[in-house]
Order: sequence, then C-alpha cells, then structure tokens
Amino acid sequence: MSDVTPGGGPPVHPPSPPPFRLYDTRSRDVREFQPVRPGQVSLYVCGMTVYDEIHVGHARAMMVFDTFVRYLRFRGWNVTFARNFTDVDDKIIERAAKRGEPAVELANRYIANFHRDTDSLGLIRPDLEPRVTETIAPIVAMIDELVAAGHAYPADGSVWYSVSSFPAYGALSNQSPDELRSADPEGGKREAADFALWKAAKPGEPAWESPWGPGRPGWHIECSAMVRHYLGTTIDIHGGGLDLVFPHHENEIAQSEAANHAPFAHCWMHNGLLTMSGGAKMSKSLGNVVNVEDILLEFPPEALRLYYLQCHYRSPLPWDPASALPEALGMLARLYEAVEVGSRMGGLGPAEAAAAELGPDALEVLQLGRSFQRHFLAALDEDFNTAKALGHAFELARAINRLSNHKRANARGGTVVAPALDALRLLGPALGLLAGTPATFAEEVKARRLPALGLTSEKVEAMLADRTGARMRKDWAEADRLRAELDGAGIVVMDRADGSDWRVRV
Repeated sequence: MSDVTPGGGPPVHPPSPPPFRLYDTRSRDVREFQPVRPGQVSLYVCGMTVYDEIHVGHARAMMVFDTFVRYLRFRGWNVTFARNFTDVDDKIIERAAKRGEPAVELANRYIANFHRDTDSLGLIRPDLEPRVTETIAPIVAMIDELVAAGHAYPADGSVWYSVSSFPAYGALSNQSPDELRSADPEGGKREAADFALWKAAKPGEPAWESPWGPGRPGWHIECSAMVRHYLGTTIDIHGGGLDLVFPHHENEIAQSEAANHAPFAHCWMHNGLLTMSGGAKMSKSLGNVVNVEDILLEFPPEALRLYYLQCHYRSPLPWDPASALPEALGMLARLYEAVEVGSRMGGLGPAEAAAAELGPDALEVLQLGRSFQRHFLAALDEDFNTAKALGHAFELARAINRLSNHKRANARGGTVVAPALDALRLLGPALGLLAGTPATFAEEVKARRLPALGLTSEKVEAMLADRTGARMRKDWAEADRLRAELDGAGIVVMDRADGSDWRVRV
C-alpha cells in the first residue's frame, strides 16, 4: 500500500534513517553500514550458556548491544534484535550432574535468573530469544545439508565439519587452518581443526534423534541454524564478545556460508573484554567474577551502564572493584547535578542577551548546548563511539555546573541553559542514561549506598533532627559536631532557607 497525503497528492515516504559507519572485524576497517533491506537492521548476538549467574564481564556485551539497539531505534532504524540461549552444553550437563538435577531444570532456572538480572539492569529484551532445545529440527536440517554437500562427515554417531572443505576458513580471525586444532575430542575426526556439529549420545545426557543416531548439537552449529531459521540466510550485523571471534564465529561462517551459498553477515561487531589486573579477562574458570546481582545491591544500574559506555566498545575495559563503580557513580552524579542546577535557573528574554550579560561562562553554555546534538550524533554515527559522545556530555555538564556558581545566573540564566538541558535529555532515548530525575537518582543512591556505608535512612534522619534541634537552641558546637559526624560517614548535609536536606556522597 502506498503512503499518501490526506486528501490526495503525491505519495509521502518516511525519511530514511541517517547513515552510520561501523568497524567490521572481518574486513578490519570502519565502513558505511549498508542494510540488506532499506531502513531495516537484523542483529544477532551470541548469548549465554546458562549454567551459572551472569557477571559484570558478561554484562558488558549485553549493555553494549542493548545501547546500540536503543541508538539505532532512536535514529529511526527498524531493528530486529535476536540473542540466543545455549541451554544444552557440556558445562550445563556437568553442573547439573554435580547437583543431582536434570540439565533442563538447571538451564531454565538460570534463564529465569538471567532475565531477573538483565531486567534489573534496565536492558531491553531482544525481539527473539531462541534456545537450542527449541531449535533441534533446524539444526539437524542444516547438518544434513552440510553432509550432503561434502562439508561434513559422520563418524561413530557424531558428525564433524571438514574445515579443509571451506577455503575461506580463518579469514575472520586471520589464522591459518593448518595451525589450528579444535577443542573437540579427537575421536572420529579426520583432521585436527575439524569440529563437532553433532555429538553422539552418552549415557545420562540429554539426546535427540537424528539421521546419525541419538545425540545433541555441537556448540557452533546452533547459532548458524538459529540465524537462518529466525532471520534468514544473510543478516546485517552479527555481534558478540571479542573472545568469540575464534573459534565460535569463525565456525559459524564456515557452516552458514557452506550451507546457504550466501554471505552470512555483512558486518561483524565485537566488543572488547573486561580485564582484571594483569590483563586477564573476567572468567568463572579463573575465579575472579563479580556477579551482577551483587553489584546491584550497592550501585544503581545506570552507574554500571555509564561505566561500560565511557569506553569505546571495541577497547578492553579494566575492572578495579575498589574504584570502577564509585568513579562511574561520581560521573553520573555530575550529569544529574548539571540537570538539577540548570533546571533551577530562572529568567526570560533572548538567550544571547542574557549570555552576554552573564559573561564567558554563560556564552560557553549557550554555544555548547546549541552544538551538542550535532557533535553527539556524529560521534555515535562513527563506529558507535560512546566514549566520545559522553565526552561532549561531560563538557556540557561541567559548563552548566560552572555557570551555576554565578549568583546572577540562578536568576537570569534560564534561557541560556535551556538548549543545554534539551541536549542532555538526548542521553535517555539514545543511550539509556539520565532516564530519571535528579530527585529519583538521589533517592536510588540512598537506597543502594546506605547499606554499604552501614547506615539507614532512619539513623541519618534522626541525626539530622538532632542537629536541627541544636541549631534552634543555638548550640553551634553540637550542630557542627553532628554535621562533621555525618560528613565522616559519607553524608552531605545541605542547609536551605526552609530547612536541611541530605544526600549520600558519591
């Protein structure tokens, strides 16, 4: 059906989304994004193997792609976002056996916990969340095609992918197949690099029927089959952590392009890893994980989002448990402070005249506010550079906070700061930041940080009431003592004409 104007006239087509550029791991350059279908983006991201809780290393990839989807939709792209669950796997089977429960029950419990934590983080749920156990028929069908085409071979109830049958193998990871060895056990495979598509059933393990006997899928085939089944033979963007480039994504390409006779993904987007001291990645096997559930007991989810987005998505991100989130929370507080002090400024009349009267700091706020959107969007449209985009936001926030130190600005700076406040409001729909008000942010900080400080709201309010009483008695020494005690405990007291308020220091 054609779009038409009311009452007739020529068709009216919605404007095309603005172009953007993205780094492609396979071509190793930043290139302009060209969708398979105009205005549409199909995005598949490799998800969790659900045998344990999610930690902040996992959450980086989830937050990167959550924010990427938000931004594309903010810019007018129609995004179909898929992220899978691996709900049958060696690790799941091993963990379930140790706990004496069926593997499917363990996987389902951790999927429920995954949704609990990602919902608490404020992540949007993907449009599609396929599971391996729900995609067995498409997986078997793709393996059957690969066997028929000579790209795979059965052996002792298992099926192996023949890496030598795919000349382009190694192009994504820039490795030579002759130097590679898959992690799958040697039994039945012809060459060291060959990997399992179907694993013959072992006693006590989950199994499904197939042309090669009962068994279950290998790890890599699941994503190839899911992409084809749910999104088609060629997708726009395939995403995941940098640690998945080899072997997982390399194997996906080999499977999909051999079966489909078409390009698998136009762009490969990989996020850098969270690194601990010494450069090691956060990993359950290394015992250095910090679970998301525990972090959210002490810090607002927006602080974790800002922590991830302050760094370019492709760069490694160091994790220091003592400083990472306290510093991010402080940065977030400065953004909210700028919104708060800017919103209190009054004044009418032309912004240019007010800025000229108030001086250089006001002129800077006006200039930065009016140019912010252009610079902010340009940074995000060039390889999704959230670090650079947030740099513009912090520059603007510093200018607003500096202007607020001028007494006259609070009465005359309203029109000067208005474009800047409009600019900062872009952070909500575009990046998922500054989604609340300064007041709701302050209350959330109280709720999450007070237990970490060994305090309660009731105790702080009681001390504040005692201080108010001391001030009314003109017992200034006691009032100062109580203020110093609160300050030492991490509580900032703010005296105003109508009384006192307090906040947790960040």
